[in-house]
Amino acid sequence: MQSYRMTIAGLQRDLPLCPINDQLSIAAFVIFGDPELTTAAAKALLDRAPDYDYLITAEAKGIPLVHEMARLAGNQKYFLARKAPKLYMTGVMEVVVRSITTAAVQKLYLDTADAELMKGKRILLVDDVVSTGESLNAVETLVKEAGGVVCGRMAILAEGDAQKRDDLIYLEKLPLFNNKGEIIG
Repeated sequence: MQSYRMTIAGLQRDLPLCPINDQLSIAAFVIFGDPELTTAAAKALLDRAPDYDYLITAEAKGIPLVHEMARLAGNQKYFLARKAPKLYMTGVMEVVVRSITTAAVQKLYLDTADAELMKGKRILLVDDVVSTGESLNAVETLVKEAGGVVCGRMAILAEGDAQKRDDLIYLEKLPLFNNKGEIIG
């Protein structure tokens, strides 16, 4: 399998190239099981973070990152936009999302108890990779519907057109590839 080597938060990693379609491949970035990279990226993002009251991410790959950011910032509470409602939720708010790495349309859910805590608070959106921005936009919709104020958007990596966003703080650019493994953007 082809891979792309890059340095992220001072650490070198080889990311496997995965075809999305006949023309396009992406470098798969997964921080699950990599606490060294998760901690390094969390520290680097916190160094650049605007003032905020709470962090939020979408389930699932952003969870280790937002957890580590909250831990490093003093064990702060953070929120998750879930892929399915949970029995313990007091009620749910939902939004539809289509991510580049997921084949089908999904929904994200926010516990109404969490939404109450967000009202009038500065909420920092966090993700591992932003590509099309659809997941981040879905989380932003939930935050706004909850009455929270989005104070920033952060990611470890910006892929494709996300690199051109002036509202996204990120650590590194992640290129797109053709199916020969050549960088195309």
